[in-house]
Amino acid sequence: MSRLISDKYKEWEELCRQRFQRLKANEEQLNRYYIDLYGMGSEITPDVDDTDVTVRLADLQREIRSLISYAVGCIFGRYSLDREGLCYAGGQWDSSVYSTIIPCKDNIMTLNSPDSGLTRAVTDFVEKVYGSETLVENLRFIADALGGSGEPVTVIHNYLRKDFFADHFKVYKKRPIYWQFTSGKKSVFTAFMYFHRYTPEMIGALERKYAVPCLEKLKKQLSSSIKLHKSSTGAEKSVHRRDISRLQAQITEMEGFIARLRLLAEQKIVLEADDGIRANYEKLKGILV
Repeated sequence: MSRLISDKYKEWEELCRQRFQRLKANEEQLNRYYIDLYGMGSEITPDVDDTDVTVRLADLQREIRSLISYAVGCIFGRYSLDREGLCYAGGQWDSSVYSTIIPCKDNIMTLNSPDSGLTRAVTDFVEKVYGSETLVENLRFIADALGGSGEPVTVIHNYLRKDFFADHFKVYKKRPIYWQFTSGKKSVFTAFMYFHRYTPEMIGALERKYAVPCLEKLKKQLSSSIKLHKSSTGAEKSVHRRDISRLQAQITEMEGFIARLRLLAEQKIVLEADDGIRANYEKLKGILV
């Protein structure tokens, strides 16, 4: 059995083509029957335009984005590779349904580096499902389908950071179940959570375990840049000055983000599924995209 996503896509593409042609032929046959029945052959044609057929042909970019969305669902526990259909959308959590891919423990996946967080989890998903021997080729195929330049993992990371939520928001008709945290306009810090696994304690964990360490890392980088700036001359001094300015702006954004997180954490905000996604989203909008 092939372990290449490109081969799997070709199989899916052919299946969609056959289904499309079969439905189109059936619709045209029905048209001919009713045209003959009512004697309307001189007025209308039985032909069906491709755009009027109610099933879709395969689309590479759409299918790859759908694959990534499914991977994210497995990472958060909405789906499982070990059971068909929806596995968790509220109610009693059953850890026994997950063995191939174990969902993240705290319902938080950061997106601050291609080598960790959600990006790493997605690449691990591809390796687990399709095998390590085809990982490089499969990641390249995914990256090429997404578009963009650079190493495949970087392309996938950029998609997750910049475009995944927008796609998800559209597919779920403005009622997203994966919510994207952001520190602000510069997106110094980004992370995702799954709505149905949210708890009032989660915001505090987001602050302590992820946001604060990110801020401390930035402060260390700033300290190093200041030292380099003092010891450098000429063009190097200008470069370090720009680094200092950039880091100071990022630190300011992170400090504001952490302050908002602490305020929300103190409130122990409860999300009520019965109120709907939009009403709940408003409760945390100060830290979301």
